[in-house]
Amino acid sequence: MATYVLVHGGFVGGWYWSEVADRLRKAGHRVEVIEQLPSAGTDPAALGDLAADADVVKQAVDRIGEPVVLVGHSYGGMVITELADHPAVAHSVYLAAFWPQRGQSAMDLLAAGPPPTWMSPHDDGTLRTTDDLALLRQTLCADVDEQRAYANLRRLLPQSISSATAPSTAPDRSHPTTYIICEQDQALPPAVQEQMATAADYRHRLPSSHQPMASMPDMLA
Repeated sequence: MATYVLVHGGFVGGWYWSEVADRLRKAGHRVEVIEQLPSAGTDPAALGDLAADADVVKQAVDRIGEPVVLVGHSYGGMVITELADHPAVAHSVYLAAFWPQRGQSAMDLLAAGPPPTWMSPHDDGTLRTTDDLALLRQTLCADVDEQRAYANLRRLLPQSISSATAPSTAPDRSHPTTYIICEQDQALPPAVQEQMATAADYRHRLPSSHQPMASMPDMLA
């Protein structure tokens, strides 16, 4: 049995891990969900950057006190990369996630694909998602039931621009990694995922959108 730490992506909180976390716990694993990274929230002046996010995850890993499997989704890949040399991390899993090299930011990695139309920068220092729920669903979770998808998408939060533009420190990794490619992803292009995944020790694929935790939690777990 393993101990998992689940790290959410941008614009959201740990709530979207609930179904996967439940399944892992029922299988006998210990699971800790990072409920809210400082880079996303309702108060633009209070939002943190990549370093603040990494510190929250590091505190969780330190507190657990045993080897963990660190799972990062989307922007969460930037965060878990900061803990690549943490002695308590036994394995890292990148789920349709940004996997930067040293000095790369999330925006640098997004630049490898077409410009995103579903989010935009604002003068208050945040990135915000479009109000067009149909476009958001098509981009993030086209394989999720419409009613449920819209309910989830209405929960999206502003994200600090600083978290997206901060360069990764990408310390030398001390443990193996897995990359899970989401083949129907419209947010982080599968071709970009494939390129990042070449550095992983193990690779898996899911026939899912960017949010398999909502569309296929059984397969993901």
